Amino acid sequence: MCGRYMLHTDVEEILQYYGIIKGWTADGWAPEVFPSHKVPIVVADIERDLVPMKWGFTTPNGKGLIINSRGETVDSKPMFRRAFRHKRCIIPTTGFFEWTKIGKDKTKYHFGLKTASLFSIAGIYEDFRDQEGKPFQAFTILTIQPNPMVSLVHDRMPVILPREQEGVWLDNTLEDIPLLKSLIRPYDDTEMEMERA
Repeated sequence: MCGRYMLHTDVEEILQYYGIIKGWTADGWAPEVFPSHKVPIVVADIERDLVPMKWGFTTPNGKGLIINSRGETVDSKPMFRRAFRHKRCIIPTTGFFEWTKIGKDKTKYHFGLKTASLFSIAGIYEDFRDQEGKPFQAFTILTIQPNPMVSLVHDRMPVILPREQEGVWLDNTLEDIPLLKSLIRPYDDTEMEMERA
């Protein structure tokens, strides 16, 4: 799973990186993102936009959050399949964290890309209502079996999208399920770096 990630940048860099013209009117965000935080997410309806979303789908009983969706089954699970077909998004990030546990001791590791400070994680989003009935949008991070580097620490990793595949993922008019599923794979670990956090 992916339970924490970094977004250590500013809105101007995000807008420029994704070619987004629309501005960002929400408040800032903490550089280390936790589940339930509201952060900038890239969507594309008619054009690309940067919108604030909460990390984590509300569970059916309303008592928890689902922060990840498994890439292997995202197209078939009832909670995720509609979003996978029609509400794909990108989570801008500058890195993510995983932990290894030996006995009672946990060690935190940071993963990033060697050649890019900002990169894209594949996500899906949905519309929800809070306890007062107010609408909000929330996202989950797609995860997959890890590449050899991440497997040293954890048995899952987020789906990182190569630059040339970002537009395909964001195109919610696209209904070619095999093509979309082909994007859900472990990222090349020779292009990644890892360090203790």
